[in-house]
Amino acid sequence: MADTQIDPPDRLIFIYNADGGIAQAIMDSVHKTLSPSTYPCSLCAITYGAFTMDPRWRAWLKALPVPSMFYHKDDSPYRDLALPVVLVERSGQVETLVSAERLDLLSTVDALIAEIEARLQK
Repeated sequence: MADTQIDPPDRLIFIYNADGGIAQAIMDSVHKTLSPSTYPCSLCAITYGAFTMDPRWRAWLKALPVPSMFYHKDDSPYRDLALPVVLVERSGQVETLVSAERLDLLSTVDALIAEIEARLQK
């Protein structure tokens, strides 16, 4: 029986459940701080502190052997997905790597990185 080969990813696509822009970023920061349990973007909550990207997340992204794309819900070309979401593109096909439901269960950068790495191996 031959081993099945997994196509390597062409890129990872991260879509936040938040609108882009400076004003929105400030409002999101306040929301995350004052009412984290009602903040709608678990991807933002995991990867960003009040104002800056978590340094471990930044280092992991920089070390990735594939490019990453980042979108906010208002500028995403993928409009019909539950957000936030992590997508993977392989050979021109885009599929969900980590769903919104799964992201909502994660709470740390280390857990998110482990989840992404494990799912990339499947």
